[in-house]
Amino acid sequence: MTRILIDTNIIIDLLAKRKEYYAEAAELFSLADKKEITLTISALTFANTNYVLSKLRSPKEARQILRKFKVLVEILSLDDKIIELALSDNQLPDFEDGLQYFSALENQVEIILTRNKKDYKNSKIPVLTAKEYLSS
Repeated sequence: MTRILIDTNIIIDLLAKRKEYYAEAAELFSLADKKEITLTISALTFANTNYVLSKLRSPKEARQILRKFKVLVEILSLDDKIIELALSDNQLPDFEDGLQYFSALENQVEIILTRNKKDYKNSKIPVLTAKEYLSS
């Protein structure tokens, strides 16, 4: 089964129901629900998603949404090695993207899905948008 790291922006698209991107995000998570793909996220992404949802909804509602969401993904832990790799890498200017990228590398993830492909231009892992992945 294909292991895919989902960038924070796609998760927010789904959970905040962003009109322009919701359908693609929903289709991805439907595939995960059917056990056709394995979606992974970094632990940092889970925390960042809680922060964003808490601004859109009450903190209690945000946690309820995340409890339901959590069953659809595998959460990749952050450890000293991943943090050190992200701190040392000069090709990924965004530290958060570095944490996600090295979490993916260290956990044998096959694809990264994001709306910001330019953030991963030197990736050793294929980087696609949700739309590109779904149409492949």
